[in-house]
Amino acid sequence: MTVQYFTPEGMLQPVPYHHVAMGTGTKHVHVSGQVARRADGTPVAPGDLAGQVAQVLRNTSVGLTGAGASFADVLRLTFYVTRWSPEKIGDFMAGVEAVADEIGLRLPMPPASLIGVEYLFEPDVLVEVEATALLD
Repeated sequence: MTVQYFTPEGMLQPVPYHHVAMGTGTKHVHVSGQVARRADGTPVAPGDLAGQVAQVLRNTSVGLTGAGASFADVLRLTFYVTRWSPEKIGDFMAGVEAVADEIGLRLPMPPASLIGVEYLFEPDVLVEVEATALLD
């Protein structure tokens, strides 16, 4: 295994992600900001945070697979969510949980950051994700 996830005793628990990822390998894979669009550019789940989270993770899976990687190789995820507020966490996690088995994303997730932003790409884009993976 190239990536080991853990949350040492003394760090905030439980959270929906591990605090630490330790990787060994020589090939870095970076999947740039994925948004809720199909390959032809068609928007997916307009106005639906859970639906968009699921789609950005599906798109990230496609990018990882194209590089010969999977979510098992991911060191870190960074989510950008428009007009974020803490009461949106339920919808956000519903999107993650809805697609986790389908794309092989184990829960808790790899180390992750969720960053609130005012605006992304186009007005209908509610969430974007970036992934960093490591392969042998």
